[in-house]
Amino acid sequence: MTTDLVKAQEWLESWTEVSGVEGIVVKAVNQPYRTGYRGWYKLRRRDTTEAIIGAITGTLTRPQLLLLGRHDPHDHLRPIGRTAPLRPEATRLVGGNLTAADHGHPWTGLRFASSWGSRDVLDVTLVRPELVAEISADTAVDRGGVYRHPVRFRRLRLDVTAEDVPRFGAGPAAVAS
Repeated sequence: MTTDLVKAQEWLESWTEVSGVEGIVVKAVNQPYRTGYRGWYKLRRRDTTEAIIGAITGTLTRPQLLLLGRHDPHDHLRPIGRTAPLRPEATRLVGGNLTAADHGHPWTGLRFASSWGSRDVLDVTLVRPELVAEISADTAVDRGGVYRHPVRFRRLRLDVTAEDVPRFGAGPAAVAS
């Protein structure tokens, strides 16, 4: 526990690299925990990295969500998560660069849950897994790099290829250049 803002920032930067520690809790010093009351705030650390766009919701010209992946050591494209809904400027940018998937897309036949732990399935359109997205993600991950929460789209990385993206299982914290 601390009331020192600098120390709290140091903790957020260093201790959240420990597996299972997602962030720090911010609350008043004398504020007890109350069941069902949202008086405490969890501040999560976010890392910036890249992922390959493998599918979308919405249309090719107006994508709503991006479904992201990374290649595993055997070059199979593995899903790692999805974005939060895209903002209008991101929708235009991404939509102007997407291409429909060719026959034999690695995710053909896969079903994607609408959220972590949900049984609701997204209606997705597969795209050529060539575009790279820079994303911002909190540190809550499962199975070598599958994000538990939606990530934030930051920008397209037209300057890198899918081969430049960190491998599945290499962890989520490979920092973008």
